[in-house]
Amino acid sequence: MECKGIAAASGYGLGRAFLLEDQEVRVIRQTISSDAVDREIARLEEEIRQAIAELETVRDTARQKLGDDAAAIFSAHIMMLEDPEYLGGIIEKIKQAMINAEAAVEEVTAEFVAIFSGMDNEYMRERAADLKDVAGRLLRRLLGIKTMSLADIAEEVVLCAHDLTPSDTAQLDRDKVAGFVTNIGGRTSHSAIMARSMGIPAVVGLKDIVTKVKAGDFVIVDGNEGKVLVNPPEGIIQEYRAKKEKFAARQREFEKLLNEKSITSDGVQVELAANIGNPEDAKGAITNGAEGVGLYRTEFLYMGRAEFPSEEEQFKAYKEVAMLFGKERPVVIRTLDIGGDKELPYLEMPKEMNPFLGYRAIRLCLDRPEIFKTQLRAILRASAYGKVKMMYPMIATLQELRAANAILAEVKQELSKENISFNPQMEVGIMVEIPAVAALAHQFAKEVDFFSIGTNDLVQYTLAVDRMNEKISYLYQPLNPSVLSLIQNVISAAHNEKKWVGMCGEMAGDLTAIPILLGMGLDEFSMSASSILAARALIRQLSKADAVDIAQAALKMDDAEAIKAYVEQKVSFIAGLK
Repeated sequence: MECKGIAAASGYGLGRAFLLEDQEVRVIRQTISSDAVDREIARLEEEIRQAIAELETVRDTARQKLGDDAAAIFSAHIMMLEDPEYLGGIIEKIKQAMINAEAAVEEVTAEFVAIFSGMDNEYMRERAADLKDVAGRLLRRLLGIKTMSLADIAEEVVLCAHDLTPSDTAQLDRDKVAGFVTNIGGRTSHSAIMARSMGIPAVVGLKDIVTKVKAGDFVIVDGNEGKVLVNPPEGIIQEYRAKKEKFAARQREFEKLLNEKSITSDGVQVELAANIGNPEDAKGAITNGAEGVGLYRTEFLYMGRAEFPSEEEQFKAYKEVAMLFGKERPVVIRTLDIGGDKELPYLEMPKEMNPFLGYRAIRLCLDRPEIFKTQLRAILRASAYGKVKMMYPMIATLQELRAANAILAEVKQELSKENISFNPQMEVGIMVEIPAVAALAHQFAKEVDFFSIGTNDLVQYTLAVDRMNEKISYLYQPLNPSVLSLIQNVISAAHNEKKWVGMCGEMAGDLTAIPILLGMGLDEFSMSASSILAARALIRQLSKADAVDIAQAALKMDDAEAIKAYVEQKVSFIAGLK
């Protein structure tokens, strides 16, 4: 039997199925007397303290086993338990409804989860799973239920579950767990992120895998293709054992490139940078060989909290990343991309029919200059500590660009009057996400220092396809000729003005797209940190001359699948990864 899901962590895992059953937490709603309210709140607060202590232990273990990236997940869980809005909501529920702490936790959590789950943004939907994990830990403590440990698995297995929480994943022994498969989840779920950190092959989003697999079945996890094979014939098993050995050998070869340049076989150098969301991500990017940061998503500083981050708080976060990368390696900070599908509980936003086309990003910032100026001050101050660059998201017109730059000029004047240090020559660019900008790139190129192509949105806007809609996902085609034509136009326009061009969408880390982008002249590729070494290995095997030929041929083709097949046929490195 073969099942198809989402490839969450690459590699091949083979082993007997170990089914992880959900630990049922049954909460009985009980009414309490007014005399018992204070005792119930005290009990809640004590169990929160104990849960935080547990999470601190898990975080320290995760840091030792998996590094700072994984540890940051549990720091976020601790912040959730300390969040005054969440905790205050539970306490208020106990007081107003006169109910036991367990019921209050369950009801308030359900309200928060409903908000997160209803968002169009995949990252925020995945945070609902984090909150469930945190609440589950707290409820088990309140109910006196012993937490199941995955650390005691005694043999190499493939773990099969409805879902794996980050807490579950942190307990996994990579020497005992050959892979894991789940009914739900996506590439941005924390379990997937941690699987990639641990090097455990994973396929998620299989819908009903736990009903199809029995304990003891032999399971193969193909984390490259997003496939799961159950009780395959011996010939297939041997084939996958060979693939697993080859994959491991290749990874060891990639690691040798950690400190090497990203340079083609005929001597053309490009930059491989990382997309990050916080300083912890930056540390992981460096350990994966990043030559800079091509996208610092600042909106994560604004999420999961009760109020806007202060200028000082933002400055420290930007400064830390700038100093980690030093004066030679660039850090490109994107200004706030919030609104529409990314809601903040403390920012009242209009309900919109089309949030992706709505009141968001630069549109919100220009409308709320007090929010924008605070961030610009923090970014400019951080520019004194490293090679900081800044870009505006969701620019649609030259008037928006000029308005944003006018506010930036005001902030520079204010900082100068206050004798606060910043780099007055800091480069300022824009995200190219909207086809209108790509079409008129020759005009925008005269007024920016650089472009960064955000292909996630550029593809969906160009093809009028909601990338979250499974019914039309076949239309989401980064290699569609129309998309490639727009990208080529952007690169050519920038180079005509002697400006550089980067790309920070998922396409930048797609091994099939890289030869075309290299041939088009893309200067910087920014991707998830885990993709960098494979991309570097590919680039070092390509010649720029061959890449130019591939790009020119691709631009003459009329079908995305044909383009993909052509590149894979021309570049043996890509075929060798399968």
